[in-house]
Amino acid sequence: MSTAARSLLADAEPWWKGAVIYQIYPRSFADANGDGVGDLPGITQRLDHVAGLGVDAIWLSPFFTSPMRDSGYDVADFCGVDPVFGTIADFDTLMAKAHRLGLKVLIDQVYSHSSDRHPWFVESRSSRDNAKADWYVWADPKPDGSPPSNWQSVFGGPAWQWDARRTQYYLHNFLVEQPDLNLHHPQVQEAMLGAARFWLERGVDGFRFDALNFAMHDPLLRDNPPLPPTNRARRRSFDFQDKIHNQSHPDIPVFIERLAAEMRSYGATFSMAEVGGDHWAREMALYTQGAARLDSAYGFNFLYAEALTPALVVDALSVWPDTPDHGWPSWAFENHDAPRAVSRWTAPAHARAFARMKMLLLLSLRGNAILYQGEELGLGQVEIPFERLVDPEAIANWPITLSRDGVRTPMPWQGDAKDRGFGSIDPWLPHGADHGALAVDQQEADGDSLLHWTRRLIALRRAEPALRSGSSRVVSADEAVLVLERTHPGGATLRCAFNLSDRAVAFTVDGAVLVATGDYSGGILGGYSAVVMRGRA
Repeated sequence: MSTAARSLLADAEPWWKGAVIYQIYPRSFADANGDGVGDLPGITQRLDHVAGLGVDAIWLSPFFTSPMRDSGYDVADFCGVDPVFGTIADFDTLMAKAHRLGLKVLIDQVYSHSSDRHPWFVESRSSRDNAKADWYVWADPKPDGSPPSNWQSVFGGPAWQWDARRTQYYLHNFLVEQPDLNLHHPQVQEAMLGAARFWLERGVDGFRFDALNFAMHDPLLRDNPPLPPTNRARRRSFDFQDKIHNQSHPDIPVFIERLAAEMRSYGATFSMAEVGGDHWAREMALYTQGAARLDSAYGFNFLYAEALTPALVVDALSVWPDTPDHGWPSWAFENHDAPRAVSRWTAPAHARAFARMKMLLLLSLRGNAILYQGEELGLGQVEIPFERLVDPEAIANWPITLSRDGVRTPMPWQGDAKDRGFGSIDPWLPHGADHGALAVDQQEADGDSLLHWTRRLIALRRAEPALRSGSSRVVSADEAVLVLERTHPGGATLRCAFNLSDRAVAFTVDGAVLVATGDYSGGILGGYSAVVMRGRA
């Protein structure tokens, strides 16, 4: 099949099916005003780099008005831009440039909770009979004054906070400063849909829904049962419970259908849920089931995995059967919360080879591929000293909890510049000591760099319908080697082989090599090597 014919096949699909999405963490991408914090004008200035990768869309982490107790996920105005990031006019300018460059724009929506500084919560906590009294989850204490249920916060300790104004507890599944919205309330649902409309009317192309399975609670406030013993470490009180009552309520899919209908009334927008927890597989299937719900979801299969193995990949793929009633998966190997994959999954001596293989694997999986800023450079996790920590969970549980700050450090643009091209000499988090050598300008000058490799693979994925949106079959998987087959109707069948170990293994190349990294000659597949072969048409 010709390249033109393959492109026509790809164009017949929705733009988001098989898309490569580039996540931008605004505080750390680029600083246009020199105050140490990245901002929207900084993103606008650096968008050409993102477009040059060949990605389909950008996803912006929160830039909304916020006291920043949880880096912007504590929203004080769902329709406002925090001054640290700029203005609504700056957002409109960013949107306009992104669209000129052919990039779709996705933004976060946080429907589980708000900031305690949000005017809605200020009014809600003022009395038991105000207009927004029931907009948040309030409950009386037990007769002995203790919290109304045993629910625990993600960040540790009880999920209930006493408030003397109402002589009641309010629910906070995350920080105390992040009270949970009562999304069962019709007026709260309408308010959140109103926030979605605000951004849709400004031209955004879709949403990523944060912690969506926390959006509704059990109104009966029943205690969570304990989790059966596992071999996983339990460092938070949250880890001891089966969270069936403070999240995962069966009415969430009903609200999702309202939300999805609202989005589709604005055109071909894209919806993607973040789903974590012990019942992630069931909930991702529910939230994306059928045409009336969300387009996609991603979970934590890879984000906190200690090792990248064939079994891990096979297990992740098994949750998304290629059937009409199932949604479309999205995959991320790292993000703003999860440690850099090259630091988690391989030794420093193998980082370069591993990063190339890992990128080819991510871009060969059936589903959307989410790249986190700097992943195209092979950035590793940064060790942040205690005195520079910003992450509230890491500060509270030092040194046990791995800081999320280590993956949120500033993007290195110029290797030899004092500010690494970020825009400020003393940014809100320190640069990685070895990130200068991996900076964008350094890799631009090296034709064999991971940056150039990433561009090549994204272009290949765009040109090959089998890779972008074809079906997927696991051919084989042992302790080291994973072999996948990708097929698209009317197109070629591609066989993709990945050695996820650091040792060479026996392997026979049985097709025309389309792309490869590492050693695949002489009947072996080298450590952290991979090859994609074209099969019969």
